[in-house]
Amino acid sequence: MNRNHFWKLVFIGLVVAWSLYEMYPPKGRDLVQVFQERARGSDGTFSNIVYMARELQKAQPDRAFGNLQTAIGTNDITKYFPFMQAKNELYPTTAILNRLQREAAGRIKLGIDLQGGTLFLVSMDTNRLVNIETITNSSGQVTTVTNQLSGLEGALSQAVEVLRRRVDRFGVAEPIIQPAGNNRIMIQLPGLSESDKESAKKQIQRAAFLEFRMVHEDSDKLIESGEVPPGYVLLKRKERSSTGREEMTKVIVKKKPERGLTGSAIKSAMVTRGNMGEPEIDFTLNPDGAALFGEITRENIGRRLAIVLDGELYSAPVIQGAIETGRGQITGRFDLAEAFELANVLENPLKAPLQIEYSNDVDPTLGKDSIRSGIKASIYGVIAVAAFMLIYYLFAGVVANVALMLNIVILLGVMCSIGTTLTLPGIAGVVLTIGMAVDANVLIFERIREELAAGKSMRGALSAGYDKAFGTIFDSNLTTLISSVILIFMGTGPVKGFGVTLTIGVTVSMFSALVVTRLIFDWLLAKNLLKSLRMLQLVRAKKINFMRWALPAFVTSWVLILAGNGYGIFVRGHDVLGVEFAGGETLTLGFDQTQNISVEQLRSSIAKTGVGEALIGYQKDVGAGTRTLRVTVRDTGDKKSAGPAEDVSKKVITQLQTDFKAAKFEKLGGDKVGPTVGAELRNTAIYASLLALFGILIYVAFRYEFSFAVGAVIAIIHDILMTLGWYFLVGRELNATTVAAVLTIIGFSINDTIVIFDRIREDLKLGMRGTFREVMNQALNQTLSRTIITSGTVFLATFSLYIFGGGPVNDFAFTFLIGIITGTYSSIYIASAIVLWWHKGQRPHIGSQVAMQSETTPVKA
Repeated sequence: MNRNHFWKLVFIGLVVAWSLYEMYPPKGRDLVQVFQERARGSDGTFSNIVYMARELQKAQPDRAFGNLQTAIGTNDITKYFPFMQAKNELYPTTAILNRLQREAAGRIKLGIDLQGGTLFLVSMDTNRLVNIETITNSSGQVTTVTNQLSGLEGALSQAVEVLRRRVDRFGVAEPIIQPAGNNRIMIQLPGLSESDKESAKKQIQRAAFLEFRMVHEDSDKLIESGEVPPGYVLLKRKERSSTGREEMTKVIVKKKPERGLTGSAIKSAMVTRGNMGEPEIDFTLNPDGAALFGEITRENIGRRLAIVLDGELYSAPVIQGAIETGRGQITGRFDLAEAFELANVLENPLKAPLQIEYSNDVDPTLGKDSIRSGIKASIYGVIAVAAFMLIYYLFAGVVANVALMLNIVILLGVMCSIGTTLTLPGIAGVVLTIGMAVDANVLIFERIREELAAGKSMRGALSAGYDKAFGTIFDSNLTTLISSVILIFMGTGPVKGFGVTLTIGVTVSMFSALVVTRLIFDWLLAKNLLKSLRMLQLVRAKKINFMRWALPAFVTSWVLILAGNGYGIFVRGHDVLGVEFAGGETLTLGFDQTQNISVEQLRSSIAKTGVGEALIGYQKDVGAGTRTLRVTVRDTGDKKSAGPAEDVSKKVITQLQTDFKAAKFEKLGGDKVGPTVGAELRNTAIYASLLALFGILIYVAFRYEFSFAVGAVIAIIHDILMTLGWYFLVGRELNATTVAAVLTIIGFSINDTIVIFDRIREDLKLGMRGTFREVMNQALNQTLSRTIITSGTVFLATFSLYIFGGGPVNDFAFTFLIGIITGTYSSIYIASAIVLWWHKGQRPHIGSQVAMQSETTPVKA
């Protein structure tokens, strides 16, 4: 092996080893077991904790974190885990369990739709953070001044912190609470028990209460003696000392606010700088608050006044003097971040209750079924694609399959290393990547076949095959990446996860096809082990006149598009929009599989609830052989009816359980989307599609000619509209997963079109004789085998998703199956035809100079 091959092999080995390391362990361990193993100096109390946790696990196996919290109760477990140094934590038990949970968790992180749990998207009222003042100058002119009382980012961060402390009380392992936009917060609570879901909803929505409580005069002495007088409570807070170390501050404060002084007295608060540049907090009180605050501070000079938000201590400054002007100042050892935090606390961004604009609820049982279906779809997809490559390309197929396996390992390794959460659409992305990963290998192998047919040696054919295929592979994959990157930046939740998976998969597939397979072939050549490369040939050299049927095919396509989309818009109307776009609520119910209840019976039962018109349908998981019931109630905007603003799910489930007791209906999952979020999702989908089209238009125009770009974009628009037309005709609803499928169709369609355009450009530059129509037909015949094979492998992988994926993945797979067929067809009869008609049959600029030279060059004897 030469030095160049050796270092390539080392590099590939290191990448694979790193990927395996990042993936291990893929599956999480039992948290109770890890809790028991990591403890030191266990005693009878510890044994009782473990025993109780085990017993609770039997009843609620998906709630290990909460079960441990319940079993621990008020016991101090820091002595069993001294190495974690949790004594200085605000909530030591939660801190220890969170660390153990991270140690026990597998490297493959599962989303809510796979592990079960609840997701909320809540909005907060930010209008209150803007103060509008009217100023009248000496000449009588009135000026309105708008002052932002505090940064929105800081207010959101403060709200997140308040919500995090509320959520910690539910015993949820690794909750995700983060800002989502300017005024929204996303909350993910994995593994939340059914009994805690309603409580969590109420706790999340309620307003935060800001109070000013007096600190006991002998607080420090009482803390040392461990006494808490009646009417007082011990509160703690972590603060940074003058040396920079974090210390636990403890104070004993009254249980009730001093003379009823609450956050309603605060008008505004802001961070300023003192004489030495140190951060300070200036606050302003309203007239009633100023009078009350003046009395309290005048009578308690030298004492400490605690600032308590949502039952948590945030500060306890000393009253240095009477504050009777309605304006005060808090000084201390603050850094800038702490000062802004306290200013935000005083303004209390959660003074108004939070509004739940979107919620998603998945039962752990449904999540496990989704994992099982996803794994099954992935395995069958890999088997189908690998079997085809092995049978059709023989030994070259073995090499491609080795690259495919490495592709999957590296893909999962990269996902684990960057902390990507695997969702159900993410699994679809993995399966789709499997189908699309062989595209580059097909391009290379078909090129090698052509070079061998032209009489080149094995070494020369391999070199030419890889060199000539590189440009096409790069262009086609880059245009696919345009769509997948847009999904990352403009998608939400699981759709974003799909975009991440597809982006990583496409990038890794280029590496495996261009580097891994090339290294294997070069090594075999160097060892003189590769004498020939036999392959089957599905499509032999043909001279099909594709452009002969271009006009009839073009007209027929647009007639079908008008028919399908006309049916969707004018006949189905608003019904084509799913809950995610129209707003409303969707329920997924499990039931006794022996019961056969008609849709009409169900509709009559649900009508009694008064929730409005419901769309009802059974969904069958072919892989598992089970059915679920799906009930959708859209937001009609009719406030008289009991629409999704009320608790639709509870009404529907209660009514069905009453009318059909033998069916044993139970809630497995649900989505609730407010009309505002629905409209935003709908608009985002449109913007994402337009942005993808614009990006592709610019890139293709830059790489080829403007006419080629126009042909490619019109073909994509054709594919989108044709797919949607058939989607509407079969009665399906548009949702976020459909948008992901449409954007994937954009990537797939342009991929196939680019391959054809690249061959047309190559033939023109080589000076192939004949009219532009003849050159185009020749290019289409040359790429026909690759087109059929690539579309076929992607179809096989997607079909396994359609059969075994279930749930939203079924919508994605159905949409993309149509897109594969449509995209393959449009590359020939839409994109190519438009380029031909654009130039009126004349050769385009990229081939005109070569053609002129070939016609004027004299023939030598």
